[in-house]
Amino acid sequence: MDLGAFAQCVSSTLCVVSQLTSALITGLILFLVASGLSLVFGVMGILNFAHGSLYMLGAYLSFSLLRLNFGVATVAAALGVAVIGLLLERVFIRHVYRAPLLYQLLLTYAFILVLDDVAKLIWGYDFVSMGVPDAFRRPPIFIGRAPVPAYYMFIIVVGVVVAVGLWLLLTRTRFGRIIRAAADNPTMVAALGVNVAAVSAGVFVLGSFLAGLGGVLAAPVRSIFPGMGFSILVESFIVVVIGGLGSVAGAFVGALLIGFVRAFGSVAFPALEEGLVFMLMAAVLLTRPRGVLGVGKEL
Repeated sequence: MDLGAFAQCVSSTLCVVSQLTSALITGLILFLVASGLSLVFGVMGILNFAHGSLYMLGAYLSFSLLRLNFGVATVAAALGVAVIGLLLERVFIRHVYRAPLLYQLLLTYAFILVLDDVAKLIWGYDFVSMGVPDAFRRPPIFIGRAPVPAYYMFIIVVGVVVAVGLWLLLTRTRFGRIIRAAADNPTMVAALGVNVAAVSAGVFVLGSFLAGLGGVLAAPVRSIFPGMGFSILVESFIVVVIGGLGSVAGAFVGALLIGFVRAFGSVAFPALEEGLVFMLMAAVLLTRPRGVLGVGKEL
């Protein structure tokens, strides 16, 4: 415990802005991945262990496509992961929708191993670093006297825009109403003439796209390596539990909470940075089993 360092940090604009920026970047990247995981579970009832591997593929694809253009690489890599997600859903995942949970976990965990090996065959075993794209190699943006790199601001803007876009999609569009209805009662939705299989495929593709986009945005600021999806998967499950199973809004709140706990907890409790996240999850499970907003499915 180092409360002196924490007090010194919160009294410094430079430290506060730095930690806030770190919290937002961590939280919003985590939200992109966790929202897709939560969406897939909420509609399809599938706990997709391979979701973290889709994040990894997004990072690797953007690394390979960066020589074209960062904007093109971002869109193409995220869409490429969405196509991979569609293939997985249509060929494999759809067969275990009504299977026991163990079958779902075994199948999706198998894809972690397969996709990690695919990454090793294509990109090798070594850690690779993408670096900040040329478009963002410019002077930082100053908030007060605290510098914030331009790429960090880009991640924050994209994360917020995607969060708002998801909210509008789910609450203001016909497709969103169908998704929410299918999550509550797929039998009734099918009886009304809606193709529930197509809706499920669409949701899985959307979730895959979000995981890929998270990997694309994380690639310039994190190392890329086979197996990198596992750590983000664990954190994403924690976000889903904190936010409430199936709640995208809860995933947003949960991801930001983890971002802030990590950023400021590393200052006040450096030895407990990892433990603080699990302590937060335990506290939510004990007091709010349906998530911090109280709208998710109860464990």
